[in-house]
Amino acid sequence: MSDFKDKVVVITGAGNGLGKAHALEFASRGAKVVVNDLGGKGDGTGSGDAADQVVEEIRAAGGEAIANKASVATREGAKSIIDDAVNAFGTVHVLVNNAGILRDKTFKKMPLDDWDIVMDVHLNGSAYVTHAAWPIMIEQNYGRVVLTSSTSGIFGNFGQSNYGAAKMGMLGLMNVLEKEGASKNVRVNCLAPAAATRLINTIPGRDEDLDNPDPMRHPKLVTPAVLLMCSEDAPTGKVILAGNGRFSCAAVFNNEDLTFGADVTYEDLLEQKDALLDMSRATEGWTWLQQRMAEAAKK
Repeated sequence: MSDFKDKVVVITGAGNGLGKAHALEFASRGAKVVVNDLGGKGDGTGSGDAADQVVEEIRAAGGEAIANKASVATREGAKSIIDDAVNAFGTVHVLVNNAGILRDKTFKKMPLDDWDIVMDVHLNGSAYVTHAAWPIMIEQNYGRVVLTSSTSGIFGNFGQSNYGAAKMGMLGLMNVLEKEGASKNVRVNCLAPAAATRLINTIPGRDEDLDNPDPMRHPKLVTPAVLLMCSEDAPTGKVILAGNGRFSCAAVFNNEDLTFGADVTYEDLLEQKDALLDMSRATEGWTWLQQRMAEAAKK
């Protein structure tokens, strides 16, 4: 409870599903919550009062919250979310980038407008809101940022090239920001959730009963991972998969180098193809990179 008492928590896309579950839990633990949601459909069209409804629910339970209905996909909208947090509560301690839409099609059939809007909401939107909050967190020597990724990006999923690319981009953003924020106690992590949500029902063949969801598919089963990544003793630079009562960590791994001379040819590499592709003795990528940097420094 004490980890979040009086913390100012901004959650994007918090009018339904995962974001709503996060917002309600943070509020129940004493956080002051900014509930952002455009209120649109799963494909990003339209608007509504979903954010207001979540705020009403939080306040009815005795919590503190305000609504923001701006789109994260514009710089002005993203900045307004953080401005509202500061104007209402004085600062921002935690940012959970959760807003998202789906425009699924095979790459061959995908209009580039569907590519652009998914990138704008997921990757650019997360960057825009984080960019607005970042100076505040750095200045106060405290911040927790969650970027919502997906197994569709980490491992791939048919028909989701735009979504998968945006979600894998979260890992690249995290890998840089966790290093830039480390000395200022700003910790950045990625979440890869699995739950019954409106977005899932936009996928052909999926029909989750959102009014009476399978208890093991409820979005609230993802929220413990979010709280862990936003706690006082939060990790940083981690990718946590959460959903259906299961939690795990994912990471990039790298195997040992094959070393050749300056006259290396395609034929040389072809002879060592099996060794090149063998990941049985791989180590986590950052450890591998540090080893290579240390070796280069000695030369």
